[in-house]
Amino acid sequence: MEYKKTDIHFIQCSPEELDESDRKLVELARQATYTAYAPYSHFCVGAALLLDNGCHVCGSNQENAAFGAGTCAERTALFYAHAQHPDAAVKAIAIAARGTDGEFTQQPIAPCGVCRQALLEAQKRGQSPIRLLLAGRTTIVMMSGVECVLPFAFEEIV
Repeated sequence: MEYKKTDIHFIQCSPEELDESDRKLVELARQATYTAYAPYSHFCVGAALLLDNGCHVCGSNQENAAFGAGTCAERTALFYAHAQHPDAAVKAIAIAARGTDGEFTQQPIAPCGVCRQALLEAQKRGQSPIRLLLAGRTTIVMMSGVECVLPFAFEEIV
C-alpha cells in the first residue's frame, strides 16, 4: 500500500489586481449572467471564453422544466465555441454568478462536475491548459488548468 497526496494550487486576488485581458474576460462573464434563463433556480451563471484566435465566446445557464434538458453556462460557451471555431483552442474561461437576490455572489463559484469534465475534454482537444478565473464580487480565484478543479478526471489514473 502506498499513500499518495495531491495538491491544488491557485491564486486568489481582487478584481483590481487582474491584468486588462483577465479583467475583460471576467466582465464578459458577469455580463453573460444577464442572458441566463433561470426561472426555477433564479441562479444566473455566465461564462466567457478566450480562444487562441483572439475571439471571446460567452454562454449562460439555460434551465428547462425537465431539468436534464437544461445546460450550464460553461458548456453553453464551450459547445458554441467548438461549433463556431472548431480549430481554436480555449485559452481561458471566466465564470461569474448572480444569486437569488440578483447580486453577484460574494465568493467565487466553481463549475459543476459535468462542466469540469467538459472543460477537461476541451483542454485535451486544444492540447494546452485552460486557465480558470472564478469571479466573486470581491475575490477572484485563478487556476492554471482544469486538473486543479478535477484532479481525478474520467481518465486513467497514473
